[in-house]
Amino acid sequence: MRIALLSDIHANLEAFEACLADARARGADQHALLGDFVGYGADAVPVIDIVMRSAAEGAIVIKGNHDAAMERIDSYFNDHAKAALDWARDSLSPEHKRFLADLPLQVERAPLFFVHASAAAPARWDYVDSPTAARRCADAAAQPYTFCGHVHDQLLYFETASGRMNEFRPTPGTPIPVAERRRWLAIVGSVGQPRDRNPAAGYSIFDDERREITFVRVPYDHHAAADKIRRAGLPHPLAYRVEAGI
Repeated sequence: MRIALLSDIHANLEAFEACLADARARGADQHALLGDFVGYGADAVPVIDIVMRSAAEGAIVIKGNHDAAMERIDSYFNDHAKAALDWARDSLSPEHKRFLADLPLQVERAPLFFVHASAAAPARWDYVDSPTAARRCADAAAQPYTFCGHVHDQLLYFETASGRMNEFRPTPGTPIPVAERRRWLAIVGSVGQPRDRNPAAGYSIFDDERREITFVRVPYDHHAAADKIRRAGLPHPLAYRVEAGI
């Protein structure tokens, strides 16, 4: 089975559809959607519609912190993020909001573990942004393979013989062997708002038979996505971030 791992879509329909099409072309037969479906972008409704259909077809779907903000917005969001969240809240139907509210914070399907932020404290939305944080997350997940989003980057952490977690920055498109004899934690990338100065959408594919993970970048019409943000009356810096990949 090949699992497409998509996170941090952020209401970016163009990027989401491009990644789904790429995953189909690569033979993905299962999807794990790791949260943050709303926020920043201008297509909250069609993105959630796709997520809901995917869930009905058996996809794993996880709640992210932006999704949780549809119920209650926290103070740590900056003004631009709050504006996009308020806009999404006004756009979504009661059915959409119930769907997001009912999503789990994590899903365990041994030997796999799926979470938006960190398994160590999923509701705190901590970032797995260091080997120490990766170790805490992997310890809490207690499975050979942990898949996370939230960081808007693509990274792979692996356990050494001494039990420490080391960081590896993958080359997009290159399959990486991930033997089950050690623990692995993958930050799968951001579909809707990459932040490495490359606007191409990011996601990953895990092949559970070959025990390989491939990190993927997908060019898409990011200018169209940015134009939608401007036309929706959202803060212009959100559009620029999509165009510049920052």
